[in-house]
Amino acid sequence: MSLPTSSLPIPVAAATRRTHLTPWVRVSAAVFAVAWGGNEFTPLLVTYRLEQHLSALTVNLLLGAYVLGIVPALLIGGPLSDRFGRRRLALPAPILALVGSAVLAAGGGSAAQLFTGRVFSGLALGLVMAVGTAWIKELSAAPFDADADAGAGARRAALVLTVGFALGAAVAAAIAQSGTAPEVLPYLVNVALCALALALMWSAPETRTRSAHPGRLRDDLRIPAATHRRFVFVVAPLAPWVFGTAASAYAILPVLFSAQVPGFEVGFAGLLCLIALGCGVAAQSLVRRIDRAGSARTIIASFAATAVGLALAAAAAVSMSLPVAIVAAAALGTAYGFLLVTGLQEVQRIAGPDDLAGLTAVYYSLSYLGFFVPAALASLSPMVGYPLLFGAGALFALVNLLATSAAHRHY
Repeated sequence: MSLPTSSLPIPVAAATRRTHLTPWVRVSAAVFAVAWGGNEFTPLLVTYRLEQHLSALTVNLLLGAYVLGIVPALLIGGPLSDRFGRRRLALPAPILALVGSAVLAAGGGSAAQLFTGRVFSGLALGLVMAVGTAWIKELSAAPFDADADAGAGARRAALVLTVGFALGAAVAAAIAQSGTAPEVLPYLVNVALCALALALMWSAPETRTRSAHPGRLRDDLRIPAATHRRFVFVVAPLAPWVFGTAASAYAILPVLFSAQVPGFEVGFAGLLCLIALGCGVAAQSLVRRIDRAGSARTIIASFAATAVGLALAAAAAVSMSLPVAIVAAAALGTAYGFLLVTGLQEVQRIAGPDDLAGLTAVYYSLSYLGFFVPAALASLSPMVGYPLLFGAGALFALVNLLATSAAHRHY
C-alpha cells in the first residue's frame, strides 16, 4: 500500500485563486453535466420503441448498457484517484460524456451505435460518481469550505447528481415531444453543457497529492474497507435498490403506460422521470433531519418508502390508472433519494482518507446493478406479469428492511 497522503494539502489562497465560484461548485458543474448525459437517454426509450421499432428488451438493455462503462470506471478510477489525485481522473469525465452524447446523436436506429454511446456515457458517469463525489466531499471541508457540516459533501454530491439526472431527462423529453430532431438535438445540448463544465472544473483545486513513496499499483486497487462488516451487511444489500427504484419509476412505468397517453408518450416519460427525481431531491434534504450516527432510522425510512413505491407500482399495473402511476413514481423517487444519501453517508463513515473514493466506487458499482431491473422485468413479465413482479419486490424490500436493521445494530 502507498503511504498515507495529505488529503488537504492546498492552502486557502490556492483553493480560491482565479475564481469567484466556490471550488466544490466548479466540480459539481462537471458532475451535473455528466449526470445529465447519463439520463437524457431514458425518456427517449419510448421514441426508439415507436420510431425505430426496437423491442422493450432491447431498449432496456441499452438503458443498462452504460453500466458496462460505469463499473470499470468506478472500480479503477476511484482507487487511482486516491493514488494520483482527483483532478487527473476527473478531468476526462466531461470529455468522455461529450463523446458519448455525440455518438448517440449520430446513432439513429443503430442498436450497436447506441450501445457504444451509452458505454462512453457510463465511463464518464463512473468517473464523476467515484472521483467527483470524493472531490466534492473534500472540497466541502476546511480549508475550502469551513462552514460546511460533516455530511455536506455526501448531500451535495447526491443532490447534484439527482438534479442532473432529472433535468437531463426532462429537457430531452421536452425536445423529443416537440418533434424537433428528437433523436439528435437532446444529445447536442449535452455536448455544449459538457464543454462548459470542463472549462469550469479546470481551475478547481486538487485536494490530494501523490505520495513521494508510492507502493505497488495493484495494492492501491485493493479496497480493504469493502470487507468491513458494516459495509457487507448494511451498505451492500441496500445499494442495488438505489437505481432499481429509480429505473422502475422512469423506465418501466412510462413504457407500461405508453398506450394510455397516445401522442404524449415521450412527454409522459419525461414527466414521470422529473416527478421521481424531484421527489428524490426533496427526500435527500430530509435525510439531514432524521439521520443520526448509530441510528438505523434512515435505513428504515429508505426501505419503507421502497416497499410503498413498489406496492403502488403493482396497483398501477393492475388498474392501469395514470394517477396511481404518477403517485407510484413519486414514492419510488422518494425511496431513491433516501437510499442514495443513506448509502453515501454510511460509506463516508466507514472509509478512511486513503480509500474514500475506492469505497464510494464499490458502493456505486453495486448501486448500478439496479439499472438491469427493467431488462429483467421485461424478460419475466410475459410469464409472470408486472403486478406480481412489483408486489414481490415490495415484499423483498420489507425483508431487506428487517435484515439490514438487524445488521445495523450488530455492526
